[in-house]
Amino acid sequence: MNETLKQIDEAAGYLRSRVDTIPHTAVILGSGLGKLADALTEATTIAYGEIPHFRQSTAIGHKGNLIFGKLDGVPVLAMQGRFHYYEGYTMQEVTLPVRVMARLGVRRLLVSNAAGGMNPDFNVGDLMIITDHISFMPNPLIGKNIDEMGVRFPDMTAVYSTALRQRAKATASAMGVTLREGVYVAETGPCYETPAEYRMYRMLGGDAVGMSTVPEVIVARHCGMEIFGMSVITNCAKDLSETCLNDGDDVVRAADRAADTMTRIFASLI
Repeated sequence: MNETLKQIDEAAGYLRSRVDTIPHTAVILGSGLGKLADALTEATTIAYGEIPHFRQSTAIGHKGNLIFGKLDGVPVLAMQGRFHYYEGYTMQEVTLPVRVMARLGVRRLLVSNAAGGMNPDFNVGDLMIITDHISFMPNPLIGKNIDEMGVRFPDMTAVYSTALRQRAKATASAMGVTLREGVYVAETGPCYETPAEYRMYRMLGGDAVGMSTVPEVIVARHCGMEIFGMSVITNCAKDLSETCLNDGDDVVRAADRAADTMTRIFASLI
């Protein structure tokens, strides 16, 4: 058996032994966005350190728990924090949780992140529906294909579900909230982008930039999941100057302020 598949099955087997119900929908909560987990009822919380082959999340605002619970009565699985390539993990380690979810039977993945806004119309605190992405990160599917999980060459034409995007916009409209839409650029980090890099990514068609999400999305696509992605704009390129710089704590605080709105939107999708 493929060694990675063996690890996936061991992790999935452990989780099955801990919970009675496996949800069809999973949510990955990014920097400062773990509050959605607080809305879950009948929750079973499992620390990443307890799960075979899971790593520890070291990023600011990432608690490092896998939570099985219900949101408005609907079963859901939530990752309260994720793994990043910049933490020193391989792409296989970063994306292992998504493959475990697929092995458990999860068919829909909702992902969130904190991102820097490059579109001049964006402001701190805006929520952006991800319509597409551009990746400057190593592809997590490099290496021997796990045929049991998906095809060798997965199509990436329409990764982010049109149906889920329309539902999110309808929910936001009913709430009186204006959502942004745009292309998410993923790069490795951990340093924030230079002003020149912001300009380059913008010229390539990017609207927001961050250090996560795309590896998980690629693997979810490989596994045949329906995907929805949303970014909280926590800092803006147009605001950068020598006296106004990117700061990790500011990112978490901005994400915290948007968490309630995002929770309501995600709840409508779940």
